[in-house]
Amino acid sequence: MPDPATVAADDLVRAIQRWQAWLADEKQASPHTRDAYARDLQAFLTFIAGHLGDRPGLSELDSLTVADFRAWLAQRHERGLQRTSTARALSTVRNFFAWAARNELAQNAAVRAVRAPRLPRQVPKALNSEDMEEVLRSVRELAPEPWVAKRDVAVMLLLYGCGLRIGEALALTVKEAPSEQDEVLLVTGKGNKQRRVPLLPIVGQAVQAYLAACPHPLRPDDPLFLGVRGGALSARRLQERLQQIRRLVGLSESTTPHALRHTFATQLLSAGGDLRAIQELLGHASLSTTQRYTAVDAAGLSRVYDQTHPRAKG
Repeated sequence: MPDPATVAADDLVRAIQRWQAWLADEKQASPHTRDAYARDLQAFLTFIAGHLGDRPGLSELDSLTVADFRAWLAQRHERGLQRTSTARALSTVRNFFAWAARNELAQNAAVRAVRAPRLPRQVPKALNSEDMEEVLRSVRELAPEPWVAKRDVAVMLLLYGCGLRIGEALALTVKEAPSEQDEVLLVTGKGNKQRRVPLLPIVGQAVQAYLAACPHPLRPDDPLFLGVRGGALSARRLQERLQQIRRLVGLSESTTPHALRHTFATQLLSAGGDLRAIQELLGHASLSTTQRYTAVDAAGLSRVYDQTHPRAKG
């Protein structure tokens, strides 16, 4: 995690440390989320320090104007950073300023007056069944050891067969490991909210096959999925594996761990699944998030129509 002392005055450093503790204890944000917030705020303060000519403290944050914030956004644009990244960074900065205001540390209305960059509407990209088979086959081929292949297949099937987020799959403990006989998996998602997800036998089989092959000792409260050296498996390892697979078999750049979750949702919708039921299975707080999949399904139906209906060709 970045060190705010390099770009902020002492009073602001102490405030940031309190904010980070609040994110962990009160908001129960994951370590990954807290690290992303810390990096976003560090980058903002690095710009402000250069912009003002000195490390800012709380009083300097109080004095920032709309023009100052726009200068920061303009710099990000000039550096070629994606609008989605800038929107997230602005959200992080607003989160910190809102927390500081609630705790009477800094008051700045200008940050709320800055308009976030307009984002393109993102449509999730799902894999077809052939692509998914290719992913699972390639996972087995690329793994350095047989037990690692079983581990990666088990994780991929939790994403694809249960719609888990990568963080949710990697947060499972040994005692939570599903078996072939289990019909439901209890998942702890964002905000520590739990949901019950139907479990396909093939998912339980894959997890148990990994457990039987894992060479490291596994106690009930240990992370279910381990790295080669015996520590908890990181999401980065799975992302790298899918990068290898993309290059090997020529899949789209959108083939990420999250794309497997997208595939789960899209296939349910294509099969006539109820949107609110899918929302529950995915753990979405808002139905509008789940509704993105209706665009995916409509796009797929349009392609089928254009390719097969005799009237589509005029």
